[in-house]
Amino acid sequence: MLKRQWIDRKIYNRENLVRECNIWRNMGKKIVFTNGCFDILHHGHLDLLAKAADLGNVLIVALNTDASVQRLKGPERPITNENDRLFQVASLLVTSAVCLFDEDTPAELIEALRPDVLVKGGDYTIENIVGAEYVQKNGGTVEVIPFVDGYSTTGIIAKIKGL
Repeated sequence: MLKRQWIDRKIYNRENLVRECNIWRNMGKKIVFTNGCFDILHHGHLDLLAKAADLGNVLIVALNTDASVQRLKGPERPITNENDRLFQVASLLVTSAVCLFDEDTPAELIEALRPDVLVKGGDYTIENIVGAEYVQKNGGTVEVIPFVDGYSTTGIIAKIKGL
């Protein structure tokens, strides 16, 4: 039971995560933020999260809700529901906190949490990362972590379907 509690303690609602970020900030912690669907957790996701965690003391991962994933990816997604995705990402040693967001972008959440480092995967450029301007304007940095070749949720789904 203790291990499950350790995982559950990493899952936050927005209000509690804002409060926790203020505590971490007052402790001098460097807060790193990333977001995504993280639908079928794979090597590429794990590589991104590990490298993001190396950029600070605290790693926050914001996950799109099921409704948000459907709006972004279509009616057949997500494959893994939001509660399972929360549990999976919270189970990782590199994550400090996990939360859901239902908006089409994490802009409001980024502004509420005020991370020191904003991280996205290799299909982005700093110019098209939501929240980049806000983070940089407030003294933070934005990092793009290159993809690991051969790993994508879309590719995994295609392989399963035999496409």
